[in-house]
Amino acid sequence: MKDDEILKRLNEVFCDVMDDETIVLSHSTNASDIEEWDSLNQIKIILACEKAFGVRLNARDINLLENVGAMIEHLQPLVANKS
Repeated sequence: MKDDEILKRLNEVFCDVMDDETIVLSHSTNASDIEEWDSLNQIKIILACEKAFGVRLNARDINLLENVGAMIEHLQPLVANKS
C-alpha cells in the first residue's frame, strides 16, 4: 500500500472518529492541529486504524509518533507484512 493510500484511509478514520467530515490530513498534521484529537480520541484512532488496516498497533509506539507522516511510516511495513 502506497503512502497516499494510507493517508487517504487514515483521513477516513480520523473523520469517522472525530465525527467531522471536513478534516483533511497531511503528513505534517499533528494533535495540536485538530481540536478534537485528545487522549481519548487517540485511543479510538488506534483501534479504528487496527480495524481499517487489519494490523495490531502498540499504543505506546503510536503515542511517540509526532505527526501523521510518522504514523504513515509506522503503518507502511505493518500493512506490507500483512499481505
